[in-house]
Amino acid sequence: MTGLEAVIFDVDGTLVDSERDGHRVAFNAAFEEAGLPDRWDVTTYGGLLSTAGGGKRLARWLERAGRPADEARELAAVLHERKTAIMRVLVEEGHIRARPGIHRLIDELDNHGVPMHVATTGTRAWVEPLLDRVFGDRFGVVVTGTEVPDLKPSPAVYLEVLHRLGTGPEGVVAVEDSANGVRAATAAGLVCVATYNTYTRDDDLSAATLVTPDAADPAFTAWFRDRLRATVRPA
Repeated sequence: MTGLEAVIFDVDGTLVDSERDGHRVAFNAAFEEAGLPDRWDVTTYGGLLSTAGGGKRLARWLERAGRPADEARELAAVLHERKTAIMRVLVEEGHIRARPGIHRLIDELDNHGVPMHVATTGTRAWVEPLLDRVFGDRFGVVVTGTEVPDLKPSPAVYLEVLHRLGTGPEGVVAVEDSANGVRAATAAGLVCVATYNTYTRDDDLSAATLVTPDAADPAFTAWFRDRLRATVRPA
């Protein structure tokens, strides 16, 4: 791979630090408001992330706690709706911030005229205001779990972005942070680079072309700059 045609970003744990001090906090607040004793500490929540999608994560937790499957799904739907509203408040109050090096990367891609897009299984109700608040109007196509219910590691959300762009995967890079995300991106035929975080440092990210702690890592910076030098845009 030489030049870059486009870059597609995941959101949770990739563009922003949102799991531990965002989603987890919102889930716990939803539990408390509902009068439930459930609470997810940092370690417990990390163990739950292997289940993609907050609603499914909740339903599985509630079912394992002894609730019948139908009851668990119904309660999970109610709790997840409230959790999403709380998460949106956290976003609006500025509690969710960009991961190290991400703003610099976005600026460099923008300066070179490389289009940037988003493929996330997060809910549009909080994803859209988060992108606007933290990054401004920097992304073209944004596809969320609201439009594509097939969660990662399904490649569906990436395939939908490519469909809306009217292009194939050639020259398009995905930036991810987790095993499910890397599997989704590579299944869609994309080159994928991964920046792991506290929760995903032990994930199997071997299918990624490059794995680094964050976007500020020198190896990550060098990888993109090499390809940006090879990217020629028409005058």
